[in-house]
Amino acid sequence: MANNGVAFGTSKNIKQIGRMDLPGGGLVAVENGYAYVGHMDPPYGTSIIDVRDTKHPKLVSQLEVPEGIHSHKVRVAGDVMLVNYERFKNKNEPQGGLKIFDISDKSKPREIAFFKAAGKGVHRFTFDGRYAYISPVMDGYVGNIVMIVDLKDPTMPEEVGRWWMPGQWTAGGETPTWHGTDHRCHHPIRGGNRLYVSYWHGGFVILDISDMSKPKLVSHLDYSPPYPCPTHTTLPMANKIMDRDIMIVTDEEVSEKLAPKPNAFLWVVDITEESRPIPISTFMLPYDGESTMASRFGAHQPAEQVYDNILYVTWFAGGLRALNFSNPYQPHEIGYYIPLPGKGQTTVQSNDVFRRDDGLLFLIDRYDGLEILESQV
Repeated sequence: MANNGVAFGTSKNIKQIGRMDLPGGGLVAVENGYAYVGHMDPPYGTSIIDVRDTKHPKLVSQLEVPEGIHSHKVRVAGDVMLVNYERFKNKNEPQGGLKIFDISDKSKPREIAFFKAAGKGVHRFTFDGRYAYISPVMDGYVGNIVMIVDLKDPTMPEEVGRWWMPGQWTAGGETPTWHGTDHRCHHPIRGGNRLYVSYWHGGFVILDISDMSKPKLVSHLDYSPPYPCPTHTTLPMANKIMDRDIMIVTDEEVSEKLAPKPNAFLWVVDITEESRPIPISTFMLPYDGESTMASRFGAHQPAEQVYDNILYVTWFAGGLRALNFSNPYQPHEIGYYIPLPGKGQTTVQSNDVFRRDDGLLFLIDRYDGLEILESQV
């Protein structure tokens, strides 16, 4: 089955070992034999799935959300689960923010706290078991900002520090130099005492969080424009490659593109001298069709679990791509997996992937389906 030149149901060096129909998801996280999926559209919120038998995953519980909210991101550490509440489709209600659950009984997640945000709420975030690094909208600011929240006591989440791009704090007299919310925090990822933060059409920033109460700017790089797609994820590699510190950056194929072409692709950035990040190469998949919001074709999200020089990156209608960065100046593809469309669907939109430490991959589609895959690279 093909769509605009994409051959669905094809693969190289990656094979399926398990699958289940599941409402479309924005993120999948896996811990201790359970997968957690944040869903795109109400009434579906978060699903908890038993994947201890990887060939036969089983739904354990499923949270619902009110109309006008999507809770499409989820992170877990032990018995604590965090999910976002974000307004969408121009809804003004209900309240957005970050919800915290006790999941000691996975069949009955129990809400224990709600960290409230303003406007649309919280978009994306990461969680290290103690601190959450979130992208909330807050009163007095234009667009999402960077915030660090302490969950030492998960029943009482507490803001530790925040950072924003100069121009966002309109209540403090600042004036944006960009259109609307084009410059906004999308996705903070921690590495040591640094936060690597994608900032949409504002590019990316590296922040020093040695003092979490006062994050400091280390560097900022913005290439949009001239490149039309916004910056989605900034992921540092685990170890030096060819004696260099390397960060992988994915743009996102979205309707907010500044121009029709090129489609979103992936950057390799040398951050050895972190005050002067330098793009040194790119990776792009050729495409002879038209990327639409119903069937996007372009870069999205790498598995954030980094163990070596190989990354697995979702590419929407391009499925899942396995990329080798052993030579960061010449990244190359070593495998791929393009699913068949899920139940009732005519296209594939591979949205997020989790790489477990045993090498198994958990792939979620934006429209339908969770797949468990085995890599042979």
